[in-house]
Amino acid sequence: MSFEETPAERRDVTVRRAPRYVPFLILGALIGVAAAAVVAYALPGDASFDRGSVFGFFLVMFGAFGAILGAATALVLDRRSVKRQQRAVVEAVPDSEPDDGTQP
Repeated sequence: MSFEETPAERRDVTVRRAPRYVPFLILGALIGVAAAAVVAYALPGDASFDRGSVFGFFLVMFGAFGAILGAATALVLDRRSVKRQQRAVVEAVPDSEPDDGTQP
């Protein structure tokens, strides 16, 4: 089988390591949930409030605040990755064998 020789295509690309935002949001929210549990159950509280309702109140507040802090951390890391980006040249390499559609 003979292949057509095609000239290799070169392209300039920018390479950087950008963070994924969702794991930062989830981690921040989980840290907020842990902080809410500590505040609701480990610290002495008022006897007129149920500990579960206090936990629910702090869960919403600390969970949202933790998610916001996680997003801010991801944004800061993203800005740092823009400063550390590098330029590279990539070249397309043709397949050594044609794709006939069958899997080995």
